[in-house]
Amino acid sequence: MTVRRRWAVRGLRAGALAALLAYAAGRYASRSGGLVEVERLLDRPVLLLGAAVVLLVVSAVLGIGARTGSGSGARAGFVQIAVAVVLAPLVAASAVGAVSSRLLDGGARSVERKVHPDHPERVLTVTGDSSSIDSTSYRAELLTGTGWSARHWTIGSWDGGRDRLRAVECSTADRITVTTAREVLVFTLGPDGDPGRPAATPR
Repeated sequence: MTVRRRWAVRGLRAGALAALLAYAAGRYASRSGGLVEVERLLDRPVLLLGAAVVLLVVSAVLGIGARTGSGSGARAGFVQIAVAVVLAPLVAASAVGAVSSRLLDGGARSVERKVHPDHPERVLTVTGDSSSIDSTSYRAELLTGTGWSARHWTIGSWDGGRDRLRAVECSTADRITVTTAREVLVFTLGPDGDPGRPAATPR
């Protein structure tokens, strides 16, 4: 393997690793308490996972072709084609899966957004997902902070069936009250905005 090709293979693999690490950071930020901007920028499976797979495939083809030796050009070309044919379905499957996941996530829409009257850096959001044929599910989150320090905290998710979501509101300076068809949930916020476990009262 020539020095130039060796560095090309290493560069491609390094790029694939960087894409995977970036997506891992974005995925980690999607958890409750994660950074909003990191999730927005890096939780992109179609772009980052697709790029990582393509870079790995190209590096594998270059690497295998080089290891067959410079004196067997026909054999090297055959091996490269064979590897590309084997790995191409993996690339396609990865792309289709990522796109399908993103399309399903795209069904979510903003339903309600409330700014806390005493804490403008705290915002309650409710999003609805109508991907289900039978009903619409709702997800409530609390956004705290601003800019790169902003975090999102999961309040909960409810479907449109028996436990239908009725209201989400900031009842006091450090409490959020969620009313459903079955119960009333009161979340007491921690210093960082974490809603923690709620106190439930049946209706």
